[in-house]
This record gives sequence, C-alpha cells and structure tokens, in this order.
Amino acid sequence: MKKTFKVYSEEDLIEVVRVIKKTYNQRVFAISGELGIGKTTFIKYFCVELGVIDVVNSPTFSIVNEYLNDQNEKIFHFDFYRLEDIKEAIDIGSEMYFNSANYCFIEWPNLIETLLPDNHISISINYIDDYRLVKIL
Repeated sequence: MKKTFKVYSEEDLIEVVRVIKKTYNQRVFAISGELGIGKTTFIKYFCVELGVIDVVNSPTFSIVNEYLNDQNEKIFHFDFYRLEDIKEAIDIGSEMYFNSANYCFIEWPNLIETLLPDNHISISINYIDDYRLVKIL
C-alpha cells in the first residue's frame, strides 16, 4: 500500500511513524534519501515508538547498531553508506538480521538491494520546498 506524507516538523514525523507502525506488519524498512535528509531522525522516532531504551544514533562506521526496547526486544539499525561492496554486508550476516523477525531499519539500502527480503517496506525521504516528502513505495 503506497502512502505519501508531507512532513513540516518533527511533530509531523512522529505522527507519520505512528501511522506506519499501525498500518504495516512488516519489520524490515529500507529508507532512502540524500545525505542529511533525516533518515536517522526518522529511525530515532520509530525507535521511540517501539520503546527503545538505548541511545539511537547512526551506525555509519560500525555498519549496524543493536538497540533494546522496554520489552527486551532487539531492534537493528544499519547504515550501508560506507560499504565497499555487498560482500561486507553478507559477511556481517545481514540476511540473518533481515530474516530474524526483529525490526530492522536500513539506511542506504540501494547498496544491498539483492539481500533485502521480499516483504520489506521501502521508504523514501525528499526535500520539497519547505517540507519533507515521505513516501511508502
């Protein structure tokens, strides 16, 4: 189900996250957008909605961060921006994470598209005038 949201503020982003969480049962989210567009911020708000108790930040250098929520469930956050080749993603066990039934949030998914499960949700974030356009593809 495709959806589009106009996001003018962080409060709007919180509401978008709530709608996505209620609407979709999938747990793998591939989030695309330019550098600095707000992919990590989107993931932070989603993690807040999931009850994450850890600090959420971009795993740019570590490739993957693991967070725990208040139910002791694991949530995984990937950033493939610095990936040299897809073999690196395979070597860290990305497919195992994606198929674990845990929430997985993936920044720069275009670099590992062939590893994504069929049932993932693709989200793009773009600047349009004075707002961000969040699209569920």
